[in-house]
Amino acid sequence: MKKCMALLLTLALTAGVLAGCGGKEDTTTTAAQTETAEAGTTAAADEAGTTAADEAATEAAGDETTGAPVEAKGTIKVAASATPHAEILEEAKALLAAEGWELDVQIFDDYVQPNLVVESGDFDANYFQHIPYLDDFNDKQGTHLVNAGGIHYEPFGIYPGTKSALDELAEGDTIAVPNDTTNEARALLLLQDNGIIKLKEGADLLATVNDIEENPKNIKIQELEAAQVARVKDEVAFVVLNGNYALQAEYTVSKDAIAYEQADSKAATTYVNVIAVKEGNESSEGIKALVDVLKSEEIASFIEEKYQGAVVPMK
Repeated sequence: MKKCMALLLTLALTAGVLAGCGGKEDTTTTAAQTETAEAGTTAAADEAGTTAADEAATEAAGDETTGAPVEAKGTIKVAASATPHAEILEEAKALLAAEGWELDVQIFDDYVQPNLVVESGDFDANYFQHIPYLDDFNDKQGTHLVNAGGIHYEPFGIYPGTKSALDELAEGDTIAVPNDTTNEARALLLLQDNGIIKLKEGADLLATVNDIEENPKNIKIQELEAAQVARVKDEVAFVVLNGNYALQAEYTVSKDAIAYEQADSKAATTYVNVIAVKEGNESSEGIKALVDVLKSEEIASFIEEKYQGAVVPMK
């Protein structure tokens, strides 16, 4: 009997010990599982958080470095001469796009239509002319165009035709010049500065062929629409060209001009090429943005590098 009771007691104690071990093992396992699960959850959360932060950082970096999409502000429509004006405007497109402006550039081959389409309101602005031409056009055409900002000037030059040096000029030779009032005066002043003709005193920036007072070699002055002057270079001794038409004819001031306006000359500082708009639009948001970009350091550097003195940015 005592042996039986002892056996029963032993079995009970053993079961209790086993139950105790089993309970501790279960508790430990559960805690480990919980800790593992929590660690997994935390890691997942950390990973998700890091990804979100990275994406936010990337997006922020994109805004700063690549220009994330900005609110569209509208389109600025500009009429321009092909060279250098349209080329400069093309360079400005990306800078304006970063500010929300689309730049629509359309090229014109003459000096009349670009002003008429701005006067009519079909275009917001044009970029091809200097202030004296603008003022003269307004006087003659009754238009209401104003200067919204000076961008650059182009030294006027005398370029080779059938002759390559001024000392080769002979009796009765012909020199082609632009026929519009302001550019003709500029061409005649340059011929005077180089001893070919002498103008009446006071003719200055309004000079025409009628103001030629002395012409020792009886040089014939052939007056042509500005865009046509370079086209007769094989028929005349010399041509006197606006900077943009010289570039179109593949002339450069530094390499090809026999003589040209100096940067500090009255003509060079007077004939600054401007953005012209219809009166009342010069302070509009789009025009101000356009002028600011064209006067920026980025555009100034582009002009200096590309044109090598044939086009000079206004500082």
